[in-house]
Amino acid sequence: MEVLLKILIVAAASYLIGSIPSSYCTGKILKGIDLREHGSGNLGAANTYRVLGLKAAIPVLLFDIGKGFVAVHYLSRFGGTGTGFALLAALVVVIGHNYSIFVRFSGGKGVGATAGAFLALAPQAVGMCVVLWIIILLATRIVSVASMASAACLPASIPIANRLFGARVHYSIAVLAVAAAVVVFVKHRSNIARLRSGTEKKIF
Repeated sequence: MEVLLKILIVAAASYLIGSIPSSYCTGKILKGIDLREHGSGNLGAANTYRVLGLKAAIPVLLFDIGKGFVAVHYLSRFGGTGTGFALLAALVVVIGHNYSIFVRFSGGKGVGATAGAFLALAPQAVGMCVVLWIIILLATRIVSVASMASAACLPASIPIANRLFGARVHYSIAVLAVAAAVVVFVKHRSNIARLRSGTEKKIF
């Protein structure tokens, strides 16, 4: 019973922190607008950049990364120091970000929150993926391509980081990374359709 209660508390707390819609709040505070009605309609840092500019997008991105990190690094400790609660927090915080209770279960595409969650779980692997994200963004100037490529490489980056840097990341985290990559691709369905039709907009 005690373990079940801890699971419920960690899951609920992680979901609520993931649900905090930073881009929505930023749009309302700065311009009095609902970002779901502008740009791509997505509540994420990329659409914040398109509609409100870089100065608004950077805090949104950092906040989204931060809430993923906080959920995994701090909230999961309520359940104990085992990997299981960290995995639970990582999964649920991304679900909260993508389907926020505060904005009628809409949200972002999970990239920032996923990066933050895995920053707590596998920091070296995330560092490798961030470098890849920057390289692909500079090469293509398309955020969705960089985000999907980095998400796809995250599962492989974990064992590579284990070998290169001597990290001791449990194999179950790589399995979660596969699930996270699938979620990222699913949330980017509209971007994939625009890429195939050649209508996906470049960020700069």
